[in-house]
Amino acid sequence: MKTTLLLTGALTAMTSADTALTIYNRDLAVVRETLPLDLKAGVNTVSFDRATARVQADSVVLRDPAGKAAFSILEQSYRNDPVSRGLLLKHFEGQTIDFRTVYPDGKVETAAGKIIRSGYVPGRGSEDPIIEVDGKLRFELPGEPLFPALTDGSILRPTLNWQIAARDAAAFNAQLSYLSNGFQWKADYNIVAPEKSETCTLSGWVTVNNQSGTNFKDATVKLVAGDVNIVQPQTHRLAETMMRAKAMDMAEARVEQKAFDDFHLYTLPRPLTIHDKETKQVEFIRSPQVKARKKYVYDGATMHRFSGGRVENPLQGMEYPKDVAIFWEFKNDEASGLGLPLPAGRVRFYRSDDADGNLEFVGENNIDHTPANEELSIYTGNAFDLIGERKITDFQRRERENWMSETIEVTVKNRSKEARNIIVREPLWRWSGWKIENPSMEFNKKDAQTIEFTVALQPNQQQTLTYTARYSW
Repeated sequence: MKTTLLLTGALTAMTSADTALTIYNRDLAVVRETLPLDLKAGVNTVSFDRATARVQADSVVLRDPAGKAAFSILEQSYRNDPVSRGLLLKHFEGQTIDFRTVYPDGKVETAAGKIIRSGYVPGRGSEDPIIEVDGKLRFELPGEPLFPALTDGSILRPTLNWQIAARDAAAFNAQLSYLSNGFQWKADYNIVAPEKSETCTLSGWVTVNNQSGTNFKDATVKLVAGDVNIVQPQTHRLAETMMRAKAMDMAEARVEQKAFDDFHLYTLPRPLTIHDKETKQVEFIRSPQVKARKKYVYDGATMHRFSGGRVENPLQGMEYPKDVAIFWEFKNDEASGLGLPLPAGRVRFYRSDDADGNLEFVGENNIDHTPANEELSIYTGNAFDLIGERKITDFQRRERENWMSETIEVTVKNRSKEARNIIVREPLWRWSGWKIENPSMEFNKKDAQTIEFTVALQPNQQQTLTYTARYSW
């Protein structure tokens, strides 16, 4: 059955929406806005008061997408000191203003108070204000402050200002693009399997978080999956790269993903309204028949790995862990019910209980960005009814003859009511040159320092395997 992907990779024209966001995994987004300009010949003053509070000011690009209007930016400034009650109290410190109180019965009283201390502490929260009313000090506001009008150019929101020189009069929709911190997105996956089957349903969600200080209404949202390098402070090149993308028509409302440069670009199919300090979730992938398989691995000597030097410590009598690990594995291809680039994220596994039909949580782990046709092996916990025991039964060393050997004994036990295959993974960690002697069963060479035995166990059965590793130099 074909996977349904609920994101589109088709790029819409850059000026097709008033607001567009391209969000990266690393506290970064490209913000694009449509800004109507009506320039007169000469120097023009232009302001934009919907910028985020975390603009990277040196990344701002203002341009005519059609390339017809001839203008140059003489000067740009960014202000982020929006008016607040605390800031205004600080502004009028030492002065007397009116405070209004409205009582439950509708009665309104106004009293004059002198602001001795505003309580506003930039960057460090606030302190109790001190207000003098009728010659007495109060450590609280005596009502809602009524401030006089401001005439000093104070702003209500973060604002970009430009001085623009135009050769001729021109009216057009300019595109404003800039980088801003304060944005995050992540992927999460839920995999549900029946109690007695390993054919699963996989659904994926993206979570978008806005901490930029600005609200966005009906924004076209794109998500970039991949590790984009960011160099501070010269990050404007990334914005320019994003704007060089060729426009394409959206193929359909249900959706595809798109390879973009060396990354993957996903576009949410519907405009997103997301307020400052808000988190939203959108489902982006659903596959009802993912062919997975469960694998059990006993890696009792997992702490031992070849480190580049000869290791001659016998370690006899050492207590090894007994846990047998559970891995869920599947290939990210069409034959397994997927075949789509999967962004990095957390994968949660659930089993359906045949007794009552309820889902029970059985483990989770994280995956990295995974291209199509790659294998996924996800550790989800340790099996309760499977046990492994490992010990070194013999160790010999002949320095003059340039060799040493150790004999290993591993016992695996299946205390469950189902047949199980357990992979016994053994590291050959003492030296780079080795040979296996007298193995009690066949093994596979996994890599230059690891071998694996596959042990088939019936319910309530145990089996012991042995081998000798001979190292020479």
